[in-house]
Amino acid sequence: MKRSTDALLVIDAQNDFCEGGALAVQGGAGIMPLINRLAERFETVIATQDWHTPDQISFASNHDGATPFTEIEVAYGPQMLWPDHCLQGTHGADFHPDVAAAVQKALAVVRKGYNPAVDSYSGFFENDHRTPTGLAGLLRDRGVTRVFLCGLAYDYCVRFTAEDAVREGFEAVVIEDACRAIAPDTATAAKASFQALGVVEIEAALLIG
Repeated sequence: MKRSTDALLVIDAQNDFCEGGALAVQGGAGIMPLINRLAERFETVIATQDWHTPDQISFASNHDGATPFTEIEVAYGPQMLWPDHCLQGTHGADFHPDVAAAVQKALAVVRKGYNPAVDSYSGFFENDHRTPTGLAGLLRDRGVTRVFLCGLAYDYCVRFTAEDAVREGFEAVVIEDACRAIAPDTATAAKASFQALGVVEIEAALLIG
């Protein structure tokens, strides 16, 4: 199934998204060894990393009376508010220790969400859907035509990265059992979006046996 023009995108495999972190996704730590095994099978591996400043617009703590997991309207549209997470240079922003092998193999780490005025879910664009991260150009320079996605969280950063991959002209494949979701309703919405856009979903066993 795999081709030389494939790349593996490891999405936000960070401490704050795993058990004990500020924005923990249930089962997050458990997928890290699987991500390492997947990375062994790819020539091109790229990781993304949430890299926020304390004044990030998406932090509920920066809006008087706001609570996490509620939405507000900002200049670029609706924005979910989150607990403070993945602050630059903190343990929470570090990659989970159990995914070290995949990160060490990564050709590049694409940091996102460092502009305090705009949140960033996708590895390709900030949430204004206009400001690029440089990932698309990096992939094209490597001759990549298809990306496989794994990591956290399935219903946010994996979803938006996969959607933007398709919009940028790449084939996108989500390795479903190498991701974990924040909530069932948003996971269902992500799955419907993938079907509508032609994003393929597979199990890791198809790649690693």
